[in-house]
Formats: sequence, structure tokens, C-alpha cells
Amino acid sequence: MEQEMLEKMIREALLSMTGEKKDCEVAATINTEMVKTTVKDYPLSKNKADIIKSSTGKSLNDFTVDNVMNGSITPEDIRIAPETLEMQAQVAESDGRKPFAQNLRRAAELIAVPDNRILEIYDKLRPYRSTKDELIEIANELEVKYNAKVNAALVREAATLYEKRDRLKR
Repeated sequence: MEQEMLEKMIREALLSMTGEKKDCEVAATINTEMVKTTVKDYPLSKNKADIIKSSTGKSLNDFTVDNVMNGSITPEDIRIAPETLEMQAQVAESDGRKPFAQNLRRAAELIAVPDNRILEIYDKLRPYRSTKDELIEIANELEVKYNAKVNAALVREAATLYEKRDRLKR
């Protein structure tokens, strides 16, 4: 019984998709096909487990204590897939929570960026840490190398604001 509870907790932690929502419909692209999801399908970990995959393609049923213990599940497998974040963004947006939806979309883009690079960019985004050219270079990298267009626009906006507010490195 303890193992079942632990497995359930792992699945729920991976998805973080519980909670009450208004009756709305959400369309999400999973593996290039349209899957229509509504709030009656929530929690997805229970009702739509067959369409939820990790960023490495593992299904929720793969997340068991045995698979963790025998090494079949690795830390890379625990990362959320961009498609799942997009589904969450669409739910948030349909519930009138547009800023939260935008944050989820930025997060979905950043899955492709290595963790150490995200930390470097975060440091460079602090006031007085970068020149405008350095920030523009980061924005270009995000857009071209990682196809992170929303995040690139955010970095460009920061560069413009830092310039106006005299917060750039000299």
C-alpha cells in the first residue's frame, strides 16, 4: 500500500494538475495530434494518463518505485514536457489567468535550455550585470539556438528598460 501511495504522489508531483477549474475546454497538441481536453478530465494524471508524457517520452505508468530503484527512471525523465505545460497554459488562459498562462509558456520554452545556461542568463539579467549588447546577444541565442521566442522578447524588453533606467553595466 505504501508503494502505491508513493507512486501516486510521484505522478501528482510531476503533473501538478489538480485543483478546481471552471467548465472550459482546452485543446492541446500532443505528439502532433490534437487532443481535446476539458476540466472534466482533471486531474489529468488520473483521467488522461495515456496522453501525458515526460520530456523523454516516458508515460505516467512508467513512474513506479521499482523503476526508480532499478534506474529505469532517471532525473532527466522527471522533467515535464513542453506539451504538458502548454496544456496547463491553455487551462489557465481559459480561466482568465493570462499572466500565469504566459509564465507556463515561457517555462515550456526553457525546457530546451540547459539548467546551467538558465542560471547564467538569470545572473546576466540582474541590474548592472550586462551591457545592452550582451542582453541582445542572449536574446538572439534564446531565439535562434533554442527557439525560445517568448523568452527572447522578455530579455529584449529588459535590455530596453535597463537602458532607460540606467541599470546596464558600464
